[in-house]
Parts: sequence; structure tokens; C-alpha cells
Amino acid sequence: MSTTSMTTIYSRRESQARSYCRSFPVNFIKAQNATMTDDAGRDYTDFLAGCSSLNYGHNDADMKTALIDHISRDGVTHGLDMHTDAKEAFLTAFERLILTPRNMDYKFMFTGPTGTNAVEAAMKLARKTTGRDTIIAFTNGFHGMTMGALAATGNAGKRAGAGTALGGVVRMPYEGAMDGIDSLAMIRAMLENPSSGIDAPAAFLIEPVQGEGGLNAATPEFLQGLQELAREHGALIIMDDIQSGIGRTGPFFSFEGMGVQPDLIPLAKSLSGMGLPFAGLLIRPDLDVWKPAEHNGTFRGNNHAFVTARIALEKFWSDDAFQRQTEAKAAFLTQRLQEIAAHAPGASLKGRGMMQGIDVGAGDLAANICATCFEHGLIIETSGAHDEVVKILAPLTIPQAQFAAGLDTLEAAVKAQTQQQIAAE
Repeated sequence: MSTTSMTTIYSRRESQARSYCRSFPVNFIKAQNATMTDDAGRDYTDFLAGCSSLNYGHNDADMKTALIDHISRDGVTHGLDMHTDAKEAFLTAFERLILTPRNMDYKFMFTGPTGTNAVEAAMKLARKTTGRDTIIAFTNGFHGMTMGALAATGNAGKRAGAGTALGGVVRMPYEGAMDGIDSLAMIRAMLENPSSGIDAPAAFLIEPVQGEGGLNAATPEFLQGLQELAREHGALIIMDDIQSGIGRTGPFFSFEGMGVQPDLIPLAKSLSGMGLPFAGLLIRPDLDVWKPAEHNGTFRGNNHAFVTARIALEKFWSDDAFQRQTEAKAAFLTQRLQEIAAHAPGASLKGRGMMQGIDVGAGDLAANICATCFEHGLIIETSGAHDEVVKILAPLTIPQAQFAAGLDTLEAAVKAQTQQQIAAE
């Protein structure tokens, strides 16, 4: 398809809701690990990875083979929530490789196929089990686009799409959100003040690292303090690990080793292993009080995703080698970003693990940096309240040489755009 005809069909027939294609206006026809190829044969290094949906890269060979084998033998594709061999194999692997080694005891709820479905289920269950309505969410948080999850999302542009009032959520400042303000102390004071106007919450809903909100990363102390507050006030902790989990910060869960035990954990994005729609909610067993079909969804039984998810677990989480490799790449990323940030006056590093970026202070500068990167074959995006953070979400499996070359491209773009901005001033 030519660029002209491509532009015509998309502009003529695809909704205005489309977004990423506006930043990357080419037709992609192939993808493998950290490389995407357009219909002109040009290769691009992918530092977006489906917004962390492709932690293991595009089209992993072992997952692809297993999926083809499953389809070839007429394995179940769609099973609602019926028992299938693919679901059984996934749950067995998840229990053996993820839960048991971490001494975690959770039920696995198969929700609808996207992260927002898992968040909706968590919010509903928190309200159902506590008998309370209020969910405390945080500034810059992003939890999804359906009405409940959107109510907990902070971004004004996203919220405006609802076309109506969004309720049931009280916003508190994320750690470090306000200069000179101890967020945890403020939350405690508000909850302990009977005239604060805040009803006793059903749950706190928080991302350990805020993906869309600007790569703000909570410390262990903050998460521990929040859990303590929740316990004191009879509330639950919902730890949204949809973008920050599945190895993105190193361990399988981004909060591992931080001394917290969430009550509910929404998962999605890289859960399927290769970008197939799959979301789930981990539930503390005593909270699993759903009645049959009280929360369901037609596409909660994506057996193709169960097949690839099992392979991902067995291939990458049977020992700690993958985590160690990710942590080594994260250390390299931190070092390079420190060097890159030095080219932009006032720039600072954000995030942790392989979920890091540079806050360049202004959305227009960040956008220009990303546009320059794309011109030179690097797919990368922004995040933050003002889109001021250039965010790196490369596949965790990216070859080291390609990773370094992509960061070289980013460094050149930051240097060029910063110099151009300074000259314009």
C-alpha cells in the first residue's frame, strides 16, 4: 500500500481517536524482537514496545511456535471461562514459577482482555468486600479508559473523553508530587481528620511506577506507609502493576522486595508474552467473594494468550537469569541517560529499571526530540502531565548493541533539539 493510499483510507475510515500513528505515520508490516519494519523496507528500533506490552519483544520464536502448534491442532481459541488444557497449563505454570517461589497466595481472576478490565474488577471487589464507595487514587495516575478506571485516572484530556462526571474517587498527591509536601503525612492527616470531608476508603489504588504519568517511582517507604494506613483504616491496597510489572523493573512484580503485600494486583500488557489481549486480577483468597458470573466478560478466555503466556513464564522465569540480564541493562540505561540528560539544562532522570526516561521540562521539547528520533529510525514516546518526559520502554530482550545504538540516536536528538531551542531563545 502506498503512503498516499494508506493516508487516504485511514483518514477516511479510522476514528479520530487514533493517536500513536500520528507520531509514527508509516505502515508497519513486520516486527521481530526490538525491530519494526515498514512497507518501504526501513527498519526502526522499538523503544515503545506496545507501552510495555512487549517486554519479551515482537514475535518471540518459542511463543510463536507454540501458538502455531496450538492453532494447527485445532486447540480451543475461545472458551469463555470453561476449563481448557491451555488455561490449566498457564495456571499451573503461574503457580509454580511466580506465586510459589515468592510465597504469594492469590486467586487468579480472568477478567476482560485489557488492563482497564482488571482495574474495574479490582475497584468493584474492593467496594463489595468493604461496603465502602470511595477509592483513593493519586495525582498523575493512569488506570484505564472505562468509566470506573477513568475516574481513577488523573489526566484531564483522558477524563474529558467521558463526557460526563466521574465519581467515587478522591485524589491524593503521589510521593514527591508537591515540592515540600510529605504526601504520606498529608494523606494520614486527611484520613484522621473527621472534618476533612473524605469518607473511609474502600481502597488505595496506586502504580508503583507511574507509566503514563511521567515515570514517577514510589519508594519502599512510601508504599509501606500506604499499606500501614490502609490496614489502620480498614481499606485495601490495589497495586496496579499493568505497565510496571512482568519484569519491566527487573523482578516479575515491580514491588518485589519492597516490604508490601497488596490485596489486589491488576495485571495485563505483557502478561500474554507476545502482545495478545490478556488481563487478570490477583486476589487475596479471603477477598474472592464473587458470586458466579457476578463479574464476567465474553473474552476472558483467550486461549491463544494462555498458550504464549505459559511459554513466556517457562522460558524467562524458570530461574533468575532473565531478571539479572534486565537489571544489568537497567544499570546501563541509567548511566547512558545521565550522560544524555547533561545535554539538556535542567533535565532529570525519572523511573527505575527498564522503565526510565528524561524529564526535559517542556512538552514541545520532548515531542521534538521524539520526532527527531523517529526520523532517524527510533520509535519513542513521551509521558507526564505535560508530556515532558521522554520515556524509554525498550523490549527487555533487546540486543545490547541495538540498545546502545538506540540510545546514541536519542542522545543526538536531545543534543540537537536542545541546542536548537537555546538558539531560538
